[in-house]
Amino acid sequence: MLDNSYDTYKRWFDEKNMPDYLKRELATIATDSEEIKERFHSHLTFGTGGMRGILGAGINRMNIFTIRRVAEGLSRYLATHCENASKRSVVIAYDTRHLSKEFALEAARVIGTHGFRVYLFNENRPTPELSFAVRYLEASAGIVITASHNPSNYNGIKVYGDDGGQLASKEAQEVLSYIEDIQDIFGIALETAENLMEEGLLIPVLEEIDTAYQHKVLTLRRNESHSKSTMKELPIVYTPLHGTGLVPVTTALKAFGFSNVTVVAEQALPNPDFSTVHYPNPEEPDTFKLAMELGVKTKAELLLATDPDADRLGVAARKGDRTFEIIGGNELGALLLHYLLLTKEQAGTLPTNGVILKTIVTSELGRRIAAKFNVQTIDTLTGFKFISEKIKEYEATGEYTFLFGYEESYGYLLGDFVRDKDAVQAAVVTAEMAAYHLENGKTLFDVLDDLYKEFGYHAEATHALTFEGIAGQEKIERIMDIFRLNPPTEFGGVRVVAVEDYEQHQRIYSDGRIELLNLHQSNVLKFLLEDDSWICVRPSGTEPKCKFYLGVKKETSEEAARMLEIMWAGIMDYLNTKGVN
Repeated sequence: MLDNSYDTYKRWFDEKNMPDYLKRELATIATDSEEIKERFHSHLTFGTGGMRGILGAGINRMNIFTIRRVAEGLSRYLATHCENASKRSVVIAYDTRHLSKEFALEAARVIGTHGFRVYLFNENRPTPELSFAVRYLEASAGIVITASHNPSNYNGIKVYGDDGGQLASKEAQEVLSYIEDIQDIFGIALETAENLMEEGLLIPVLEEIDTAYQHKVLTLRRNESHSKSTMKELPIVYTPLHGTGLVPVTTALKAFGFSNVTVVAEQALPNPDFSTVHYPNPEEPDTFKLAMELGVKTKAELLLATDPDADRLGVAARKGDRTFEIIGGNELGALLLHYLLLTKEQAGTLPTNGVILKTIVTSELGRRIAAKFNVQTIDTLTGFKFISEKIKEYEATGEYTFLFGYEESYGYLLGDFVRDKDAVQAAVVTAEMAAYHLENGKTLFDVLDDLYKEFGYHAEATHALTFEGIAGQEKIERIMDIFRLNPPTEFGGVRVVAVEDYEQHQRIYSDGRIELLNLHQSNVLKFLLEDDSWICVRPSGTEPKCKFYLGVKKETSEEAARMLEIMWAGIMDYLNTKGVN
């Protein structure tokens, strides 16, 4: 038996308006019951920020019909929530992936059919610029077609609210309810692009948004006293990894005064196959291979890399005469935070109610740096949408002044004119920071060492266990149940002193005490160890993975590295005793 999967498959195969390329794909799996079940057992999950998945035919794949379904659900939601008809509009952007431009147009056609004005970027642009455009155009919502840093066979759709942030949990659930009410995925109405343009409901945008966004980025200059020659001469290598970052990053660097910038030619132009990298994620060391080779030739001091939708920034810096070393996400976050607070203090512009926002899986080094400057640190759940929600809250209440938000996975935000992580902002401020410290005779690694000497050696590691398909999802759920229902009392010989369960909103101490956690409900567990180490476990929201985050604080890098190894070995030993492998 194939439950309802085969019936749904037949409905797709018999659909008269099925595009030829999808029809051929469906024909190739006609006798493959497992593949049919995998593609048609359920719809792709629409989460708090949207959805992403493998490209292909089926309700569990990314294609024009799953895009139309989300666009239709969003349109129905907006129709009931946008009271001012004259301001009913949606901005849509897209990255460089396979079918991104086509998906963007499909979404625009559906939304325009509902009478909303749609501002559609006519070239690929980064996710953060979409966030900015929603605010700049005072739109009701925004969409960006992207799968961020996923492999080339993926695509996705992210949905933004009128504040430019990813939809909050409550709003995302409402949109999901409208999506799930759609009975006929092939019956969704959509007008032609030509007719929508004639009616003034489809409006191409680009230059005005580019200019306004770049003007805002330029306001992030931290120190006008920099020697112009230092910034002009600082040799930088940049790679957009075949994605959307080329125009905005190089434009911003030039505006800041960096003219000695060399772009990795092989990775400069859009390429949906990301042919020069295995995985287009600047968190992966291999993505810096070509940049490092070019850096040696150009005698660069700094290497910058952005992911396909340019919301994540990877950085490597010179260490020694001819070598480069990657600066991790937590490390760069600490450096940027220190530079921001230091220069604000020097300029006398550090507010008395300043706050930084970080996720629960981000290093504690930032908290200790902020405390030195009398700045509050607030933790959020994993995902930049939660940082955006806090910015919106503080903007309304005035309780805190937002200064900086970041997460360990290479996401940073300095200027709140964007409400998502922004690699363009981070790239130019990182370059300025490098120039600032070089003028004072220090490299970024020198400054990082100074921070470790002052606050303790912090080190972190992220591991992921990948489980594909339906069976894989069940295994991930089982792992979470094991850790929740039978929590370990120690890892690698180090005692657990408390467990934070964000699904139950509780911090449970080893002596039985319980405290409430004031964060959104989420299937996340965090184990606090007696030596200030910590371990966090959660299912990935975008990939078929169970993720493990580890953090330690020791006296030396060697001690920290050893402790991370012990903790991970302890996790694997625990899972093995429970029969998970």
